[in-house]
Amino acid sequence: MRRANKFSFVEPKKSPVFYGYFILLFGTIGILASIPGQTVGVSVFTDPVKDALELTRNQFSNAYMIGTLSSSLLIGRAGRWFDKFGARFVAFFAALLLGISLVLCSLSVNISKSISDAFNTQSWFIPFTIITVLFFLIRFSGQGVITMASRNMIMLWFDKNRGKVNSISSIAVSLGFSMSPIVFSSLIDNYGWQKSWLILALCLFSFSFFIIQFYRDKPEDFRLMPDGFNSNKKDTNKIIIKSDFTLAEAKKTRAFWIIGFILAFNSFFITGFTFHVVSIFESQGFIKSQAIAVFVPISIIAIIVSTLCNILSDYIKHRIYILIMIISGFIASLGLLFLSKTIGVYLLIVGLGILGGLFAVVNAVTWPKYFGRKHLGAITGKIMSFLVVASAIAPTVFSYCFSTLGTYEFISLINIVFLLVLFIGFFKVKNPQ
Repeated sequence: MRRANKFSFVEPKKSPVFYGYFILLFGTIGILASIPGQTVGVSVFTDPVKDALELTRNQFSNAYMIGTLSSSLLIGRAGRWFDKFGARFVAFFAALLLGISLVLCSLSVNISKSISDAFNTQSWFIPFTIITVLFFLIRFSGQGVITMASRNMIMLWFDKNRGKVNSISSIAVSLGFSMSPIVFSSLIDNYGWQKSWLILALCLFSFSFFIIQFYRDKPEDFRLMPDGFNSNKKDTNKIIIKSDFTLAEAKKTRAFWIIGFILAFNSFFITGFTFHVVSIFESQGFIKSQAIAVFVPISIIAIIVSTLCNILSDYIKHRIYILIMIISGFIASLGLLFLSKTIGVYLLIVGLGILGGLFAVVNAVTWPKYFGRKHLGAITGKIMSFLVVASAIAPTVFSYCFSTLGTYEFISLINIVFLLVLFIGFFKVKNPQ
């Protein structure tokens, strides 16, 4: 048992209500705290930062891709850190690292100029290298570690009610991510991009104190049970002990790969689409306002699907969710293929909405349900590396298809072929438990 109360005045065992609800609250805030390291948080800073560093859009995008791909190499190891050291300390140091990285980001121009002066050169390679390293740090700590540790911690504290709890967290996270571009843009308009990053860093440093105080690794450390069952009493509703798969054992199952690949597909499609949404719609004769407007119905559908499916996930087999994700991927891909027609817009909105809503369910609830809780960090860390790689290459693949072929339709063809392979592989997927 870990010395779970060290550095903290909070005693979960003495909580007047089940402490898992505090875990739900602060774990959800932790996921929201990762936004500065997420694509949606970084993209708002793209134009002012690239101009300040005197980089072209392609150079800045390539720096983002290299930094993100590099971070994926360590995220799997971070999952093992989660299993070994627990959510509390992993999330704490990740929050500190993200805060420090944002401080360095705010100083990136000064750092670049100092190094350029020291070497007596004005090469673009220096600011490019600096921002690449900083992207590696914020993507690793933000998109990777804080998100994984916070989400996994919530899942460890619940079992029978895991879906219901995740529905609450998913709604808050969806709303937070949707609002973040507006909030970050307002910060930049009022304080400039450098001070905005410093403000966000200060918020992360402050939240790291709450991580130490309120984050807890698992209920068994306090002689509690998931969902609040009392381990000292015989309870007829007590959770049935499941097999705990190691990462090596999980990788031998078809479920691990099919689920991992459909989640990665969602990351690829959503990221590429978001990065190039204006260009995608303009290529089909739409204006910018019409392109941006599609995110509203997509978000509404995603929240509804996520809420409903999270609640139902406590009662039905998750295999059906995997199939629906594959089908919704087909729908979204067909929507992109026929975007010039009205039906294409509707297909794209419905497909991406369902796909995004189910992503929030499958990526959180399915892993402990299929593979147990003991090695959850290693398993989800490996899957997170899939997602990071997919999100890293997506903008470049989308851009290359358009610049080379003059259309984004080729992306749809790639998607459909990939989904067909997943669809064929799906029929032998079963719960390893």
